[in-house]
Amino acid sequence: MNEMRLLDPFLRDPFDDSLRGLMRPWRMSLVDGAPRMRVDVSEQENSYLVKADIPGMRKEDIDVRIDGNLVTLSAQSKSEKQEVDDGRVLFKERQEGYASRSFSLDCPVDEARADARYQDGILTLKLPKKAAGSTKRLSVQ
Repeated sequence: MNEMRLLDPFLRDPFDDSLRGLMRPWRMSLVDGAPRMRVDVSEQENSYLVKADIPGMRKEDIDVRIDGNLVTLSAQSKSEKQEVDDGRVLFKERQEGYASRSFSLDCPVDEARADARYQDGILTLKLPKKAAGSTKRLSVQ
């Protein structure tokens, strides 16, 4: 029986794939359908710009959380129910999955002015830096 496989040399570890090949007769089908996030973070003078590749997702399934300087991106894909009449499924790549990425920034983020947009599979976040608190000098008596 032939098995169709997706070859992407940049996403997989060849050593890991070879070990999976050795265990193929004994293993159940593993879920590779989890969304993968590739993230670029750049710093500007007063803000951070985050671009995350999350293809094939609906914006309702993407969650962005900001807690001070900690940013967490998560996405959950849900498979659609499939009914097959007089046939069988030969190959299915779209599966359920969950992915999450968290990272810390140098400065806290001003959550009130943060902006998130999702278009063409790319999540773009503009995260303004929180204004530095004013320091107060105390006189020593």
